[in-house]
Amino acid sequence: MNPINIPFISLICPCYNEQEVIGYFLSSVTPILESFKKPYEIIFINDGSRDNTFNVLLDAKRDYPNIRIINLSRNFGKEAAMTAGVDVCQGEVVIPIDVDLQDPPELIKDFIREYENGYDVVVARRVDRTSDSLAKKLSASYFYKLHNKISHVSIPDNVGDYRLMSRKVVKELQKLPENQRFMKGLFAWVGFKTAVVEYVRPPRKAGNTSFNGWKLWNFALDGITSFSTVPLRIWLYMGMIIAFLAFIYGSVIIVKTLIYGIDSPGYASLITIILFIGGIQLMGIGILGEYIGRIYMESKRRPAYIIENEY
Repeated sequence: MNPINIPFISLICPCYNEQEVIGYFLSSVTPILESFKKPYEIIFINDGSRDNTFNVLLDAKRDYPNIRIINLSRNFGKEAAMTAGVDVCQGEVVIPIDVDLQDPPELIKDFIREYENGYDVVVARRVDRTSDSLAKKLSASYFYKLHNKISHVSIPDNVGDYRLMSRKVVKELQKLPENQRFMKGLFAWVGFKTAVVEYVRPPRKAGNTSFNGWKLWNFALDGITSFSTVPLRIWLYMGMIIAFLAFIYGSVIIVKTLIYGIDSPGYASLITIILFIGGIQLMGIGILGEYIGRIYMESKRRPAYIIENEY
């Protein structure tokens, strides 16, 4: 690409069944990008949408020539779609943003101002979660606390994917080889000088979120297992504690037998101990399985995504 035509801003917009909001999004974000009087690109990554998202994007491209459509061969998930956007973007600054307008496009001006002040990363932090359910508020709060306590990489509280990254940061992200991606953690892992912009997140403009409780649970597991081995270490200590308690209990039984003679233990206490130890072992195997599964998937070296075509 001719250096003159290299965009100043690249927006990365993962899309999965977003046909209802694309028009609202473009009409909101385009005037803001135009106000900078510099080249820009809006990269839509169609992540195997099952509705009419792809055709809506093709129609929009006729009216918005700055659009690039990256059509993935199937649904790979938001983390993979965002990775595809990071890999193909060309801008001096790169901004991942959701098209549901819960990431207010107006913050882009604040991002650019902080970037011009010398920051390589500018993150958007939510200061009000009233639009979330109580369960989502509590789960998000506990996830951030737990993750930051056991991981060597801290994720800022209430900070999502919406942020500005300089080209320097993007180049480092492009070097990361793993295909099991937890982008919030990767964004934090690369570091660089960071500024924070606070905002109140509005409700979705239209459509419904594709995230549910099960997906959020798996997302949290990915985050914890991607950046911490503490869950594995816990079971080492659990095993040591249980072994120590078993030794003490065995010693007590031997002493009682020597002093009072042979005692017939009750069936209930015996089966309770067996079930307890069995449950602990199965939990430990499950945690171990999570990490082995990640090793197995990484060892295949499959790409995180496949691009069907660019339009």
